[in-house]
Amino acid sequence: MKYCNQCGGTVELRIPAGDSRERFVCVTCEVIHYQNPKMVAGCVANYQGKILLCKRAIEPRSGYWTIPAGFMENEESLPQAAARECMEEALASVEIQSLLAVVSLPYAHQVHIMFRAHLAEPIFGVGEESLEVGLYDPDDIPWADLAFPSVEYALRQYLADQAAGVQNVHITDIDRPAWRKSTII
Repeated sequence: MKYCNQCGGTVELRIPAGDSRERFVCVTCEVIHYQNPKMVAGCVANYQGKILLCKRAIEPRSGYWTIPAGFMENEESLPQAAARECMEEALASVEIQSLLAVVSLPYAHQVHIMFRAHLAEPIFGVGEESLEVGLYDPDDIPWADLAFPSVEYALRQYLADQAAGVQNVHITDIDRPAWRKSTII
């Protein structure tokens, strides 16, 4: 950040009074510009035991598989964001059910929140951000070609819960994945 979005003045990185972290502070109007993690909402959508997956058409990780998920917008709830992403990426209308996983990714300044979802009918298609979309039996999930560690975590927890007949909420932190260490995004 170079300029203040309030007055256009230059900003400098410093610890404001009463704070303990460096922040961008406008040298003219003294506005503090906080930068906080972004929220990603998604869902593991199920139809008769099969899971809806999308092959990404956009970076990062174009060509890799994911569950429908994306950045939350202002003025929407987490479940609304997860359902919207499913419609945008897979042209699928889902009923958002219970919370599945909360994954903190400090290296990416993101928090991923994944829900269980029900696809009432096998109606879906390829959205603008997807190359392919399909329903997969758990045994056919392309584990080696999943786009993100948070997606793998959510899918593995979902399947474990299904096998145990429970609906737990899973919380974890994920360190920088190997592919990310050599990739600037």
